[in-house]
Amino acid sequence: MAEKILQVKNLKTYFHTEAGLVKAVNEVSFDVEKGKTLGIVGESGCGKCITSLSIMGLVEKPGNIEGGEILFEGEDLLKKTEVQMRAIRGKKIAMIFQEPMTSLNPVYTIGQQLVEALLLHENMTKSEAKERAIEMLKLVKIPLAERRFDEYPHQLSGGMRQRVGIAMAMTFNPELLLADEPTSALDVTTQAQIVRQMMELRDDFHTGIIIVTH
Repeated sequence: MAEKILQVKNLKTYFHTEAGLVKAVNEVSFDVEKGKTLGIVGESGCGKCITSLSIMGLVEKPGNIEGGEILFEGEDLLKKTEVQMRAIRGKKIAMIFQEPMTSLNPVYTIGQQLVEALLLHENMTKSEAKERAIEMLKLVKIPLAERRFDEYPHQLSGGMRQRVGIAMAMTFNPELLLADEPTSALDVTTQAQIVRQMMELRDDFHTGIIIVTH
């Protein structure tokens, strides 16, 4: 029997607005198995993205998680402190955003951003971090990875930026990957390449994946 990496039980994420109570996520339950992919499909505004943000502990006010459980590796994330969640985010649970410019800082090179994350979470030198970062760029099939390392996000195409987003998300071989509309802004050919890339990484690292999509 496959191992359940994530169990979401009766999750309730509500927004207290001036217009009244909005039940963005209301008693949602699902499991994600290690090395498997779960799709969350629905129309705009149905709570797909809020479900992902709830798992990451990134719901902002006036939103609030009102009830339920989010069990990751058997531990309830809703009982973790912000400091504990910071240690989990990026390293054990990673997220690919709909628009990669959301997660990439426009004033830093691709390499600087990858190296910074590695130095924050791993005990390695800058040269080791650079080597690892270039290795990740090659893993997601970015051509001329050594050159791209020194380029800024605006110098890359949308598909290339999304590959960088995947590289950043997969840097620490996370147990769980959340992909929020990862291909919506891309052309059909690039969409297929990105999805194929994610499935290859899932199979190589046995990562559980949640794909949020229309």
